[in-house]
Amino acid sequence: MRILLVYCHPVPESFCAAIRDTAIRALETAGHDVDLLDLYAEGFDPVMPADERRHYNEMKLADHPFPDHAERLQAAEGLLLVYPTWWYGLPAMLKGWLDRVWTPDLTFRIPDGPGPIEPLMTHINLLGVITTCGAPRWWSYVVSHPGKRTILRGMRALCGKSCRRLFMAHYMMDKSTPESRARYLAAVEKRLLKIRG
Repeated sequence: MRILLVYCHPVPESFCAAIRDTAIRALETAGHDVDLLDLYAEGFDPVMPADERRHYNEMKLADHPFPDHAERLQAAEGLLLVYPTWWYGLPAMLKGWLDRVWTPDLTFRIPDGPGPIEPLMTHINLLGVITTCGAPRWWSYVVSHPGKRTILRGMRALCGKSCRRLFMAHYMMDKSTPESRARYLAAVEKRLLKIRG
């Protein structure tokens, strides 16, 4: 598969960077073509200006504010998001990427009359999240995993009907150890090596 890996962390030497590198290595070993999109490295601007918001619902693909990102999304067959979970959800940078890149006429179509929106990401057959989380697993489920729900329920609704979901989290990250981090990286590698097109 052609997999767009969206990476979001401001610190180059973070553990998330190790996750990113492990994921790329495993996916390429499994025969996939990986396109890395590093939001912080490219200086992505997550702040939507007022005029963009005013015309958002009528936006056409030709007017997309990030045509390169739109093209890469259209070319992808799988989408993998690697990021830290902060305050139970997505980092602001990643949320801004969803706000500004997942636009009408690219990822969904708003009908003229009544009825549901039309999904346009039907070429995406794999949608995954690999994250770290400071909270324990049980508490993350108590607060309903808002970041996980945004991606694996909300965004998933715009993807192919048979789109597979993947979710992995290193919980209790603030109290992690070299051993727990090594185990997690090994689990990420093992899981991604099993992905088939």
